[in-house]
Amino acid sequence: MASQEIIFAGFGGQGILSMGKFLAYAGMDANMNVSWLPSYGPEMRGGTANCSVILTDDQVGSPIVTAPDTVVVMNRPSLDKFEKGIKANGLLILDSDLVTREPERTDLEVIKIPAQTVATELGNKTIANMVLLGALVAKTNIVSMDVLLEALRAHGKEKFFEINKKALEKGAEYVR
Repeated sequence: MASQEIIFAGFGGQGILSMGKFLAYAGMDANMNVSWLPSYGPEMRGGTANCSVILTDDQVGSPIVTAPDTVVVMNRPSLDKFEKGIKANGLLILDSDLVTREPERTDLEVIKIPAQTVATELGNKTIANMVLLGALVAKTNIVSMDVLLEALRAHGKEKFFEINKKALEKGAEYVR
């Protein structure tokens, strides 16, 4: 049975909600039961933003994720907020360019990716979120990369498809 409860978190404007949304669309395309629940502070851009995504073959009982299998963080305040709640032996994926401390827990699998640097090298700093999403999908196999790319093509902006695809592939390379 495939199932993942995931929290994506960072500053508003980093594409946190988009990351979750594209994964949720991919889950729907893979015939899974899906929940996507956004949450953001009143500041929006610059404030904190997070979203909870559940992908499962079972029923989704509640869209609220309290003990995620996986957390993807793009800033230190998000690590501070969500690290404690991750399930034992869970997965933590972080942007090592922006998260300025080491995780405290030793029972997690931690994948550190300099996502800002990678995105800048690809030519667009705003796709750092897609680098991290690529790593998540490659590591968990919750959906296939092909299904994720189809969701991106169907629900994203066509003009960003190629660069987002490169970012996803680059992120996947970090976990292979």
